[in-house]
Amino acid sequence: MSRHKCRKAIIVMGIFMALLLIGVLLTKTFGAKSETIKEVMKDAVLHDENRISLFGIKDVNPALISGFVVTIVLLIAAALIRIFVIPRFKIVPGRFQLLLESIVGLFDGMAKNNSPHKNRFLGGYIFGAGVYIFTGTLFELFGFQAVTTEGMSIALPAPLSDINGAIALGCLSYLIILSGGISGNGIKGVGSTLKDFSLPISMSFRLFGALLSGLLVTELVYYYIQLSFILPVVVGVLFTLLHALIQAYVLTMLTALFYGEVSEPSHKKIKSKSRTA
Repeated sequence: MSRHKCRKAIIVMGIFMALLLIGVLLTKTFGAKSETIKEVMKDAVLHDENRISLFGIKDVNPALISGFVVTIVLLIAAALIRIFVIPRFKIVPGRFQLLLESIVGLFDGMAKNNSPHKNRFLGGYIFGAGVYIFTGTLFELFGFQAVTTEGMSIALPAPLSDINGAIALGCLSYLIILSGGISGNGIKGVGSTLKDFSLPISMSFRLFGALLSGLLVTELVYYYIQLSFILPVVVGVLFTLLHALIQAYVLTMLTALFYGEVSEPSHKKIKSKSRTA
């Protein structure tokens, strides 16, 4: 692209941003809001009002619908990749093959580095958990709409912005850590794992708090019409991407660390302690 075209594009973009800024400053709030900001923030946490009917069986939180959608999409994508992509892998990888190998290699290396004794199942689990957290967090960026039981239209949130989803994933990770202790040291591994009884709580609420903070900030920005022109794009995308990357890394790394610690054979721990002494 020539310098003239670059300058022209910058000027056009600058004029567009200036017009948007003028519109934000001149915009006034017309009409009364159906909910106060307190009610909006409270419902974003507790989901007491904006609930969705699950096939007419039961009214559920919107995040549960998001969890079902993300899970189905990931399962279909995994099946398609396994059937149509993996059999066509080449010695010289293409872009998509290189991307897949890099992601799998990242989690596989994380499992091997933190748990050198029992890591085959661990690598598969943290890969699945990391992909689910990352994909589920990015899911709210698409703004898929759903109709509540009261006839209102809402955007489906991230699955883990609901405390129930975060607790479920935290407890599942703790059970995986417990299985590592059993496979490595039998009954002794159960005792060493149960010592950290607060681990599932800390993992769950760390994940929930991080994702919920981004949701609340976005809700706050969208609530005020003067802020809802440019800021939601910046705030929503930055918060979502940041949380998707950080939380996927934090939970998988913590799971791998604790799994490696409890799965290490006890006789090797004794030898390492005698050498350091």
